[in-house]
Amino acid sequence: MNYKVIFILFIIFFFNQSLALENKILFKVNNEIITSVDILKEIKYLKIINDKLININDNEMFEISKKSLIREKIKKIELLKYFDELKLDDEYLNKLTVNYFNDKVGIETIAEFEKYFTELKIDPDLIKKKLLIEILWNQLIFNKFNKNIKIDKNSIKKELANLNIQTEYLISEIVFELKSGETLDKKFKIIKNKIEQKNFSEAASIYSISNTSNIGGKLGWIKESSMNKKIKSILKNTTVGTFTSPITIPGGFLILRVEEKRETKQKYNLDKEIKIVAQKKTNEQLNRFSIIYFNKIKKDININEL
Repeated sequence: MNYKVIFILFIIFFFNQSLALENKILFKVNNEIITSVDILKEIKYLKIINDKLININDNEMFEISKKSLIREKIKKIELLKYFDELKLDDEYLNKLTVNYFNDKVGIETIAEFEKYFTELKIDPDLIKKKLLIEILWNQLIFNKFNKNIKIDKNSIKKELANLNIQTEYLISEIVFELKSGETLDKKFKIIKNKIEQKNFSEAASIYSISNTSNIGGKLGWIKESSMNKKIKSILKNTTVGTFTSPITIPGGFLILRVEEKRETKQKYNLDKEIKIVAQKKTNEQLNRFSIIYFNKIKKDININEL
């Protein structure tokens, strides 16, 4: 256990005792700093949005929080190249904030959101700023790569036209990349061991480079009609409760876990369903572009431990 982990365990103890602490700078991401208090707040926040992290050990929780904050700082640095200031209309941001936390903790109004986090001794404005960065990042990715999105609506229409019963999958993901000197077999073995020793959600929080890592890799219910042929074929042969071998995707590799599976009878407006499927396919492609772009800009960022 390195000295920073020992330090963070020390301040966690005293933080829980509600004593004043020195706010020590631990990392610099270019000119952006990450402090010991930032780490503590991130740990608390991540455990709120992903209850699978509650029982994770302190060493790994420190690393998960560090990764999350570094990713956030890198996005902020890049966004400031395109925006004079990171800001959205208050009413719009409040609406998105409530929508995001409604599924997580049942919040229905911005007043409930502010009360909830204030009682947890977390500044609600800090949480809004985190969401703001993600919203603006998604906007940046859309602006940059929207013209590269390829959606064949005729193909979607043909597939849906004769589909009376459709399979839906409740899926979680781990997206990972290989660093210098790593092999696919060795990296997959490490991730697989973590999944088997702990759970898929914890492994996603530690190893995934996708934005879903903070919520344990959860993707929610996905209809087979919105999947590409390769993914659909693999999932058809993946039983509930198990996960796939690594699937090669742009920007890295993908592991999928089938949490649940169900068949639904289709009674829908065909044109409306085509739009829904096309939007899901669009989001999937944008997510891949997001990972590729993030990895590209990360190479030019200086990350230093102090």
